[in-house]
Amino acid sequence: MSVPMEISVQTLTNGDATSHHTTTVPVPAAPSPLPPPVAEDKFLVSVEVCLKPSSTARTEDVKLAVERMLEKMNLSYVDGPIDLPLDDAFLVDNVQRICICDTEEWVANHDILLFWQVKPLVHVYQLSEEGPCEDLDGDSQLSSFSEWILPAKEFDGMWESLIYESGLKQRLLRYAASALLFTEKGVDPFLVSWNRIVLLHGPPGTGKTSLCKALAQKLSIRFSSRYPHCQLVEVNAHSLFSKWFSESGKLVAKLFQKIQEMVEEENNLVFVLIDEVESLAAARKAAISGSEPSDSIRVSTFSKSK
Repeated sequence: MSVPMEISVQTLTNGDATSHHTTTVPVPAAPSPLPPPVAEDKFLVSVEVCLKPSSTARTEDVKLAVERMLEKMNLSYVDGPIDLPLDDAFLVDNVQRICICDTEEWVANHDILLFWQVKPLVHVYQLSEEGPCEDLDGDSQLSSFSEWILPAKEFDGMWESLIYESGLKQRLLRYAASALLFTEKGVDPFLVSWNRIVLLHGPPGTGKTSLCKALAQKLSIRFSSRYPHCQLVEVNAHSLFSKWFSESGKLVAKLFQKIQEMVEEENNLVFVLIDEVESLAAARKAAISGSEPSDSIRVSTFSKSK
C-alpha cells in the first residue's frame, strides 16, 4: 500500500524570477505485520476411525468426510477420542468413534500439536466379530493354531491398555511398519538390511503375547488401504510335538501349508505369532542326541521358513 506525499520544487526563470510547482509522488507505507510462519514439514498424525458394525458406507467416503470435519474443527491434536459433530448425519450414522493416536511421538514435555502443525493420516476400519477359528488335531483336542480376521473385536483397545516405558510401543510399530514398506517397495535386503521377524523376550506375565496381538491389530488398521484382508495366526507350539515317529514333522508341514495358502493372495496380510518359541528353537547342544521330536521340528521349520 502507498501513501501520497507532496514535494515542492523551486525553479529559476529569467534570472531573478522564480516559480514553484508541487509534485505528488507515491511513497511506500510501513509494512504490515506478517502472519506467523508455518512449517513446511508438518507432523504426520494418525487418526483412526472405527465404523459401526451396521455401517455399509465406503471407506473412501468416510475418510473424506472425516478429513473435511478435521479442517473445520481447527482442533489441538492430543491422544484420545474426538467428539462426533452432531450436525453431520453421515458420520453419526456410520462412525462409532474417532481417535487421535501416537502424538507423543512428536511432542515433548506434554505439549500439544496445533492444527496448522499437523497433517492427519485418516485410517478407516471395521472390527470383525467372528472370533478365533481353531484347527483341531484328529488324535487330540489340542488345536495346532488359532486364526483371527483383523482387525478383531477381541483385540480392540488392547494396544492402549498396555503400558510400557515411553516410546517403546511407537518404536516397535515404526520398525514393523518399515519392514512392511521395504517389502512392498522391493528393497534389496543386501543393500538395506532388516529383519522381518520381531522377537520379544522377557519374564512371564509381562505382556509379550498381548503386545504381539496388539501390534498385529494396529498394523492391520494402518495398512487397511493396501491390504483389505488381514489375518493373525497364533501357533500353539506344544501341539506340534507328537510321541509318534515323524508325526511332528507332518504337523509342521500341515501348518506351513495352511499359511502358504493365506499369503498367496495378493491383498492378504498375514501375521504369524509363535508363542513360547523356545520350545521349538532348542539349543544345539540339546539337539545332538536326536531323540527328541523337537529336532525334526527345528529342521522342518527352518526349511519352510526359507
